[in-house]
Amino acid sequence: MRYILGVDGGNSKTYAVIVDEKGNRIGHGISGNGNHQGVGVDRFLENIQSAVDQALNEGGLQSGDISFAQFGLAGADREKDYKILKASLAKLPFENWDVVSDALEGIRAGSPTNTGVVLVCGAGTNAAGKTKNGKTVQTGGFGYRFGDGAGGAFMADEAFRAAIRSWEYRGERTLLTEMIPRELGYQNIEELYNYYIDNLNEKVPFEVTLILHRAADKGDLVAMNILKKVGWELGIAANSVIKRLGGFDGETIPIILVGSVLQEGKNPALFEMLKKTIQDENADYELINLEMEPVYGSVLLAMDKLSIEADDTILNKFISYGGYQS
Repeated sequence: MRYILGVDGGNSKTYAVIVDEKGNRIGHGISGNGNHQGVGVDRFLENIQSAVDQALNEGGLQSGDISFAQFGLAGADREKDYKILKASLAKLPFENWDVVSDALEGIRAGSPTNTGVVLVCGAGTNAAGKTKNGKTVQTGGFGYRFGDGAGGAFMADEAFRAAIRSWEYRGERTLLTEMIPRELGYQNIEELYNYYIDNLNEKVPFEVTLILHRAADKGDLVAMNILKKVGWELGIAANSVIKRLGGFDGETIPIILVGSVLQEGKNPALFEMLKKTIQDENADYELINLEMEPVYGSVLLAMDKLSIEADDTILNKFISYGGYQS
């Protein structure tokens, strides 16, 4: 029996799973931040090792039992990153392994042909694509200064800013002015304002993104317009990837949606703008909600390397396992 290790390393967690060649999950493990850009190389490797060790221990396996280990990592963006990551991961005791961007992991998890476009929108955002001849490209992933205009951190800042502008009569009236301070535990917007003025280095909490969605659900126009803006940004990111790849030769383009904002938020204002923006330039596409945890994209890439066919039975197993909480 061959055993496959898949690792998904992101900004909030590192998740490792081990399956056998029939797709049965043998072990899994979870640890902290798996992005070397955020926590440094040493801490990154410690977190990878921790998640892997948990999976091996649960499965009663040794590292030598792993036929192939595939890593899908946030922060695997440029050749410089790959040099750093390959040097670090080579210290792990696996003979056969590979590393790709977590975006490419998402394409494999959502597209049976391992081609198409992936839109990632969680705490941050990026977009990537892959054609049938193996050409890949990535758009975004480096923050607002480098062109990004989506992701939970961006939305939290936009919502916070809109609340302040409304309070000061510089912007339209919005429920965010009352909802954000109340739900974060402040007496009013002025108390919130003064706290963040006195603590300029403190980031607006991700929870504000959730408040933004709740305000939009109540029909708040300012909140809805922020989410429409994010939908437009994600749409033009998808269009960018398609153009930079040179198109998909008339094929229906799979566009896989990954990340909490797209998989859990599902706000109609955001989605309608996303679809409209893509449709303006691409008539033949399909939005795909990722059904399995992204880590199984790494598992599938490893199975490809071992020439193991992932039939519907295996794919359904991966979907049924759910996330790292399961």
